[in-house]
Amino acid sequence: MILEIAQIDVKAGSEAKFEAGVKNALPLFKAAKGCSGLELRRSVENPRRYRLMIQWATLENHTVDFRGSPDFQKWRALVADCFDDAPQVEHVTQVLKGF
Repeated sequence: MILEIAQIDVKAGSEAKFEAGVKNALPLFKAAKGCSGLELRRSVENPRRYRLMIQWATLENHTVDFRGSPDFQKWRALVADCFDDAPQVEHVTQVLKGF
């Protein structure tokens, strides 16, 4: 499993619109090949910063299948105007799980 972690800073005053956009995009991610879950978290110290974490079966499910799909364009249309900067995205694998 690959975990995509996107750090997204949104424009001041667009927090509710961004959260609604992510919620409205849930069906797009649910239908995406290899996507098995999504979680959105908001920073306590910096409330304009979010972490979007999406579980993918493979890296290619995100970087090729989803990003190359019409649903990616729909996703971006829902949230892109909220971005203060381009999202910082990285993909990680689990190496240890505690309790």
